[in-house]
Amino acid sequence: MAKADSPDTLGALRPEMLLSLSQQRGEPSWLAAQRESAGSLSAGLDLPSPLEEAWRRTDPQLFRWDGYRAATPPASRVDALEALPGRVRDALTLEAGTAGVVVNRNGGVLLSTLDETLRARGVVFCDLATAARDHGELLRKYRFQATLGAGENVFLAMNAALATGGLFLYLPRNVVVESPLCALDYVDHDGAAVFTHVVLVAEPGSAATVIQKCASPSGVRAYVNSAAEISVGDAASLRHVLEQDWSDTTREIGTTRARVGRDATYRSLVAAFGGETVKQFLECLLEAPGGAAEMLGVLFADGTQHVDYHTLQAHQAPHTASDLLYKVALEDQARSIFAGMIRVAPGAQKTNAFQSNRNMLLNRDARADSKPELEILANDLRCTHGSALSRIEEQHLFYLMARGLTRAQATHMIVEGFFAEALDRVPMENVRGLIEQRIAEKMGAEAPLGRVTALRALLDEVGGKRP
Repeated sequence: MAKADSPDTLGALRPEMLLSLSQQRGEPSWLAAQRESAGSLSAGLDLPSPLEEAWRRTDPQLFRWDGYRAATPPASRVDALEALPGRVRDALTLEAGTAGVVVNRNGGVLLSTLDETLRARGVVFCDLATAARDHGELLRKYRFQATLGAGENVFLAMNAALATGGLFLYLPRNVVVESPLCALDYVDHDGAAVFTHVVLVAEPGSAATVIQKCASPSGVRAYVNSAAEISVGDAASLRHVLEQDWSDTTREIGTTRARVGRDATYRSLVAAFGGETVKQFLECLLEAPGGAAEMLGVLFADGTQHVDYHTLQAHQAPHTASDLLYKVALEDQARSIFAGMIRVAPGAQKTNAFQSNRNMLLNRDARADSKPELEILANDLRCTHGSALSRIEEQHLFYLMARGLTRAQATHMIVEGFFAEALDRVPMENVRGLIEQRIAEKMGAEAPLGRVTALRALLDEVGGKRP
């Protein structure tokens, strides 16, 4: 296997190039040294072998960065913000009274706001460059210290060396943020490589919701290398919503790892719709008794999209619980891979873990591979896992069409109902609405059918009159 050497378009990760990158952002010396160290590591690491189990169904060569160049952040914040599509800007105001907003475009920050009351209480919510400059010691304490290591693989090494934009959240002890904190990574630099890094820290007793959106306009060819490390302290609660809407010519390789403390709760939702080829590793480590995690996924791929999701529910202590539900709809020649692992460590008694992956194929050419697994090293627990694959049955379509719906509307209703089980577990109505709108667009509809249409169908079934 040849070394994953970096092409000239990314400056070959020369030490002087990494030092210049750090100096341009006014970073502290420790971060410059970290970049240089990660760059040296990347030169000695291979791309993963296609013989590795995690890479047997997705060619690692698809995630080479040859031909891509480092993204160029916009020179003007104001002009660049106004240039964002209206729908993208709307996604930043998901709830009334948003507590804070961070917008990155092509790896450069455009907007960073935070409620002054929260700022006075010690909350930090900003892009990575600002965090390194203004909150260096906090960032140093948590970045790549306990969750992700630059030496794990070449992709994380490259991310550590070239990270720009990104996001840093720090919640002090016992601080509860009632309104959501919203972030956007937008890439519209054609041929660009973007390395985003997210660090979310919830100290003991704190709570917050982070809504993160990643998007690029249609036709933009980009390479995205993303990493997220999340720390949820004892008795803390953190909800992380990630909506991914890359263009159909964007590729992404990413890793998210969350550590959950004693009596803490971590809830995640991944809503993924875009990308030419996307491979994500999503891991949750339950490290102390009483820790709990909910991991939800809503994935919809069409055309020739290829999406590959690996999840890990790692129960490392007794009396922990996790619940994973990933739902996937596929259309045209799209392909999905789901590989989920529940791992129970020795001594992690009284574990309660669930894992379910359900796939809906909307035509004959779509394909879904599902591989749920258990690795159990304790004997007093409850663990269940499973996967299912289904197609839309003609009799179901006929049933709905006989009640006044077109075939397209009937198909759309079935798909909406398929995803409802996961979306009903998300308490934020506007978040659900945006996801349902994106599902409708995937189905070629202008708007979601919604529950009113379902109610009308039900009334027809029992012979009632339509309202």
